Formats: sequence, C-alpha cells, structure tokens
Amino acid sequence: MDNNDFEEDDDVITLLNPDGEEIDFIEIAGIAHNGDFYAILQPVELPDGMEDDEALVFKVQRGKDGEDNFSIELDDCVIDAVFEQYNKLLDECE
Repeated sequence: MDNNDFEEDDDVITLLNPDGEEIDFIEIAGIAHNGDFYAILQPVELPDGMEDDEALVFKVQRGKDGEDNFSIELDDCVIDAVFEQYNKLLDECE
C-alpha cells in the first residue's frame, strides 16, 4: 500500500516506534470495549510479512496534556474481542 491508496480525507495517525521512527497509520475504526477505547490501525506502508488485510489494535488513552496516547494491544483476548465487535458493526452496515 502506498500513499495513493487512500483518500486525502482518511484519518492518518503518525506514531513513533520504539526506535523513535515515525510510522503513518490509517485509522480503520474506533471500538469501545469493556470501558476502554481501541483504534484499529493499518500502516500506510506495510512492513515485510504484513498482509493488505491485516491491521493492528491500539489502546487509546487520554494523556494529561489532552492528547490521545496509543499503545499497541498485546492481549490476544482483547484483540479478538475488538475485531469481533468491528465485524459485528460491519455486518450491521450491510
């Protein structure tokens, strides 16, 4: 996927990886689950080994400065539940 594959009005979020490098993500969806909020994000430039239909789940928390803080979710149970909720929403839209 390159920059031409998404519309200009798509939500692009720039996050820093552990090495301090910027990575641009497209926001696929925002999902509330068990009182927390999660964002399903897909990198604009897919890393090696990641397929076009894959995305990552990030937990979103409001920081003291009022900015949203994104932390990658590692709990498989939470990830599965977030994608299950997302799929239910897609089914309802069809």
